[in-house]
Amino acid sequence: MKSYVVAEIASNWEGDLVKAKRLIRECKNAGAHAVKFQMWRANDLYSHKHTQWKFIKKSELTFKNAEKLKKYADEQNIEFFCSAFYPEAVDHLELIGVKKYKIASRTCLLKDKYSLETLEKVAKTRKPVIISMGMGGNKKRIMKIFSKNKKTFCYCISEYPAPFEKIDWKKAIKHDGFSDHSLGIDAPFLFTLLKKQTRAEQIIIEKHVKLKNSKGPDASTSITVGSLKKLISNIKSIEKFNFNK
Repeated sequence: MKSYVVAEIASNWEGDLVKAKRLIRECKNAGAHAVKFQMWRANDLYSHKHTQWKFIKKSELTFKNAEKLKKYADEQNIEFFCSAFYPEAVDHLELIGVKKYKIASRTCLLKDKYSLETLEKVAKTRKPVIISMGMGGNKKRIMKIFSKNKKTFCYCISEYPAPFEKIDWKKAIKHDGFSDHSLGIDAPFLFTLLKKQTRAEQIIIEKHVKLKNSKGPDASTSITVGSLKKLISNIKSIEKFNFNK
């Protein structure tokens, strides 16, 4: 079994390119296969009255910064891709050469102004998509939109943090991916172990990652790079384990 570990940066780069590059570099050194950022416009998704509006606005990933971070990730030999939340984001991500896309749970609901147009634009790229539907949504419709894309659906609970006891492992192991919002690294470790027992060929693990002193809205449910390194080491041990002996 092969595992593909995605370090979800989200807003943990805090709008600071130095921090973003440090996260990319340290996630690569920890063994992650990819770093994922989010391309959204604060005005599309959040009210100006949001308690963390200033931080959210600061954490917008601009086209210019996305290009810089993609180039830096390439130099570090780690894949860079994004969740796209508006159509023009897809256009730009195509220009800088991403190889895949993440489809966020929120986008799958098709309730935000640009969700459907964004999904259709991603679909036209014919590139692989990693899909979370932790908030619900019409899976048949999502399947139809991405009928010509390679799809990996991730089990996901859209709570921050997601209580460990809420994870339905019977449902989880029916997925080939796990987008985890629980605290610590126990849940993705257990998912990997269970999938190994089912003789899965490949899985995707996505986990929010932060620097030690991060203070943003995603920080409380993110793991440090040190914990990411430990998780990846444990995952590699499971990959090598032979249950038939």
